[in-house]
Amino acid sequence: MRVASIETVDPAAETAKPGPQTIVARVDLSDQTMHVYVDEKLTHVFTVSSGRGSYRTPTGRWTAEWLSPRHRSRKYNNAPMPWSVFFYRGYAVHGTTDLKRLGSPASHGCIRLHPDNAETFFKLVKANGTENAMVSIVR
Repeated sequence: MRVASIETVDPAAETAKPGPQTIVARVDLSDQTMHVYVDEKLTHVFTVSSGRGSYRTPTGRWTAEWLSPRHRSRKYNNAPMPWSVFFYRGYAVHGTTDLKRLGSPASHGCIRLHPDNAETFFKLVKANGTENAMVSIVR
């Protein structure tokens, strides 16, 4: 069983240079992980849950569009989506309360993280600007 955890690979990389840094979240749907790179240096590896069944998570590469720290889904019964980083047509990287399902497809297409990990990613994006943050999703 996979456990949602924060694995900091190089904490100094987050503060390596002044000014905005480039943040890239590379989500691998085949192993349900998200690798976070700050200025091309791997800083975090998180366990995720992606879309299940017909609720497929889109693949591609997008710039982060907007942030919402306490978002709730209007489409899915006001479900909590803490620390949301929206990137494409309403899809987001966000926290979840359904921790037992992390590591396997479980969402309606979004990328779910442990809330602590979602907060870490959210704060990286906020500190460096959405224009400097990319979400890349591969199968």
